[in-house]
Amino acid sequence: MERKMEENTDRDVEAESEIGGEDALVGNVNKLTLSPPGYTGLLRKGHLIFDACFESGNLGRVDYISDFEFDLFIRPDTCNPRFRVWFNFTVENVRETQRVIFNVVNFSKTKSLYRDGMSPVVKSTSRPKWQRLPPKNVYYYRCPDHRRNYVMSFAFCFDREGDVYQFAYCYPYTYTRLQHYLSSLERRNLPYLQREQLGLSVQQRRLDLLTITNSGKSSEREKKLVFLTARVHPGESPASFVCQGVIDFLVSQHPIAKILRDHVIFKIVPMLNPDGVYLGNYRCSLMGFDLNRHWQDPSPWAHPTLHAVKQLIVQMNQDPSVSLEFYIDVHSHSTMLNGFMYGNVFEDEERAQRQAVFPRLLCQNALDFSFSNTSFNRDKVKAGTGRRFLGGLLDDTSYCYTLEVSFYGYMTAGSTAPVPYSEEIYMKLGRNVARTFLDYYKLNNLIKEHRPINIPSTDGVSQTGKSKTVSSIGAGRDTGDRKKEKNQSFGHQ
Repeated sequence: MERKMEENTDRDVEAESEIGGEDALVGNVNKLTLSPPGYTGLLRKGHLIFDACFESGNLGRVDYISDFEFDLFIRPDTCNPRFRVWFNFTVENVRETQRVIFNVVNFSKTKSLYRDGMSPVVKSTSRPKWQRLPPKNVYYYRCPDHRRNYVMSFAFCFDREGDVYQFAYCYPYTYTRLQHYLSSLERRNLPYLQREQLGLSVQQRRLDLLTITNSGKSSEREKKLVFLTARVHPGESPASFVCQGVIDFLVSQHPIAKILRDHVIFKIVPMLNPDGVYLGNYRCSLMGFDLNRHWQDPSPWAHPTLHAVKQLIVQMNQDPSVSLEFYIDVHSHSTMLNGFMYGNVFEDEERAQRQAVFPRLLCQNALDFSFSNTSFNRDKVKAGTGRRFLGGLLDDTSYCYTLEVSFYGYMTAGSTAPVPYSEEIYMKLGRNVARTFLDYYKLNNLIKEHRPINIPSTDGVSQTGKSKTVSSIGAGRDTGDRKKEKNQSFGHQ
């Protein structure tokens, strides 16, 4: 790469930058063809065609630098130029063995997991499973050509001419994918699952609410209620995989799930910001609001999804027959590793200690969850979040958390490098979150039954909470599997 790289000596600023000259970007590129300057002939193979006019797509502009180098500009969130992180676009009309360098030049954040080995994900029409690019092909640096903004450059070799390639910041999880998933759950006619439309977004997309519990097993008045939300920040797609993992486990025939359904009511809103997800925003709604700063007074017309969820929670909190014990809001983190939690600060020492119980138990059940990264705070900038607002609203028997999971990966005891997250590992964390509720309620004598003997473990952790040996990725598979995977991989060079 000919670009000059500068040392990252300047102090990082976590706040989003509004400079960069890209604020005028208001739409995604639509089948944009990049030919060499001055070229007027017929379109040739290798004249790349960029597109982001699809669900959750984001790419605002592409500049031709040379035959092998292109500057890419993230489209800011709708009605809010401050946030430029999520990207998701396709490239077609490639030439076999064509090598390119893509420079994403207008990130609004300076700190990034790209420094720690994170890389974008890629798939193509003949290889539809998302894969992370090799970290050795990814560079993150301050660039003097772009007002010393941070630039993420990655090298890629196109290897199949007929393929359309898709690149994204992280594994996308779209509104349509969620709708298909929830519809498939509904078709199973499970007696312990109810799906309802809690409201509509500004653009009239569904705000779904799932209720999971066994009816008739114990008095509804005796049951504890757990409320979980995800995707208030639309670009935080890993939150949807975690949320789906929770749902998959709770509706399964696993013995732990059966016990939990007998004693707990789970209410889950899988996508709080469906418009933002659909539009390919990173943090905001259609109208440019960070919904997770508007819990104190959400508007029914500007923040209808948040207003509906808050109304339901306030209603349940005022109902003496409802025992709302947990609120968990699932997010993804762009600068830290592992899964971890944020909790609230309490003057009452006993309540503060009780609040630490659930994350401690989750740490025993999930190899990728870090209690050392978990913190309890009352930062002023977090005052309008669900965790902070509901922590002040609900009584002292309720606990409100933000569950964060890294966009990149996790460290385990003794590991020297992060293990990258996959879609499946995100869902595994969700399953482990769900099963931790049994440990919590047994510990607090709210579930009396002894756990059935020989319960199958969920995902690599024994029932005592001790880690099993986790083999490296690819171990335990036969030669045929490895050959198949090799054929499905990309020819990065």
